[in-house]
Amino acid sequence: MEKVKIKPYIGTKMILLAFNWESGKDRSDFLGFAIKRSPGYGKAKENWLPNRISFDGPVKGREFPSNKSPIQKFMWWDNRVNHKDRSIEYTYTIYPVVGSKDNLNLVENAKSSIKTKLLPDEFNGVGTYFNRAVVSSHAFSKKFPKGVTSANKLKALKWLADGLEQVIPSFLNNSDAVEGAIYHLEDKYWIIPAFEDYPKSISLVYDNAKGDDKTNSYAVSKLGGTAHVQLLPRTRTSIMHNKFLVKLSGNKATEVLMGSANFTTDGLSQQANYLHTFACPELAEHYLGRKRILEDDPKKAETAKLAEWSDEITFNGLQIRAYFSPEKKPGRIAMSPIIDAINNAKKSVVFSLFSPTDFELRNVIFEAADRGLMMFGLINKVDDTKPERTSERADVVARVEIYHRSKNNKDVYWHSYFKKDEAPDGFWWEKSGFGKRKHPVYIHHKFIVIDAETDNPTIYTGSANMSNNSNYNNDENLLEIKGGKELASIYLAEFLRLYEHYRARVQWDDFIKKEKNQLISLREIQDGQKTIMTPITQNQSQGFQWLGNSFNSALLGGQPCQNIEVFRRAHL
Repeated sequence: MEKVKIKPYIGTKMILLAFNWESGKDRSDFLGFAIKRSPGYGKAKENWLPNRISFDGPVKGREFPSNKSPIQKFMWWDNRVNHKDRSIEYTYTIYPVVGSKDNLNLVENAKSSIKTKLLPDEFNGVGTYFNRAVVSSHAFSKKFPKGVTSANKLKALKWLADGLEQVIPSFLNNSDAVEGAIYHLEDKYWIIPAFEDYPKSISLVYDNAKGDDKTNSYAVSKLGGTAHVQLLPRTRTSIMHNKFLVKLSGNKATEVLMGSANFTTDGLSQQANYLHTFACPELAEHYLGRKRILEDDPKKAETAKLAEWSDEITFNGLQIRAYFSPEKKPGRIAMSPIIDAINNAKKSVVFSLFSPTDFELRNVIFEAADRGLMMFGLINKVDDTKPERTSERADVVARVEIYHRSKNNKDVYWHSYFKKDEAPDGFWWEKSGFGKRKHPVYIHHKFIVIDAETDNPTIYTGSANMSNNSNYNNDENLLEIKGGKELASIYLAEFLRLYEHYRARVQWDDFIKKEKNQLISLREIQDGQKTIMTPITQNQSQGFQWLGNSFNSALLGGQPCQNIEVFRRAHL
């Protein structure tokens, strides 16, 4: 009998377990998996990882141990590791479960175990920080059962930020000066106060391309008159879209902070974002050099003349190159290496992007899927009034596009989903006390990860949206990172967390509203080239059909398959 295969993907806040039991495909009584963790929660010697869905369906406010309610998926997260316990090594033992609803049997001779522990926030000179962001999650509603009020709003924002709000204030420590380039500096809770309290020199270029930008007006009023802060407006560009800081020791750059997050309250909390720190003087010098070019407010044509990738920097096992836009049309300095890397991918392409409009890039991503690679993606768009007109691949602009395995296999999540009083039990609606934004941003990421499940991944990350504007009009930064196996693991786990959440929400809106009284779980079936979801009701089989899935095969090191997965877990 085959044993369960397991491969962990380790993050800084959660552990993603990919697993499979080949023998299950030949058994009609295969019900799923039970996962045991040792040590357990709190002071417990061991615990079974929980499931929120039982054989009789979800029960509001309850969780069920997976040895009693097997997990009917081929991957699962453990994000219940307290910050103080992150150094602890955990043993995960995964059992196939067979039998029937009333007679569960854990297959002892097929179980497998692995030992692992969370990565620290900073390792090998690189800090990696993702926020939680998702308001409509089960976890958020459990934490704030009465919703968001004026009394708990700050607490809720901090919970969503999940430490991202402290990255910039902490970065200021142990420095003689800080310089940077900031698109939007708006956060009144953490960042602006940290700049006010910083006892040394700060010099920041900020976006003021429109001349009357109100987003930064509060920061200008609070910081502009202080002796230690220099604010330099950037006006002669389309937008100055960078978000980076450089730490100096004496006159030398020592460390750089960069990422997708704007220095705003929404950017740190409600929008899915990340920040990196690199304690790499050579890389920090590149960013410092760019800031000092921008502080003179050159014309766009002048900065375009400087467009090139830096020489490769070797840093603690990573190979890093930096790029700063814009470049002159129709140049492909920024995109050509990314496109080449995708064309040379061996296993997978995963992306999470805010409004990408470089359609050559999108084409090669979809072509990678067509040649059998694992391809999954999330795209957030904001303009819901007009279709894009620049490519035959263009779609009517949506909120979140969710791509799975191919260009045509896609869901669209609109901002109107999860309306008040229409969210399932145990979930808050999207706006949930945070105001009424006409164009809410859910996913603000800017990353592509190639071959994340291999020993030789490539990551592209920065401020650039992989759009025509980011290529040719905006001040942006972009990093190419090779060799970061641990870093790619973090990106992949975080991507799948959001991917599964938003896809589940689409399926809820499409199907559950009609049959929610009968719902026990969701099973994904394939109808030609289109993947759809159907509810499993009480009069249907309680067994778990082995289906295989693209994640399952690829994450465990095999070739992606074109079968489909069970999609049962509709929560974060």
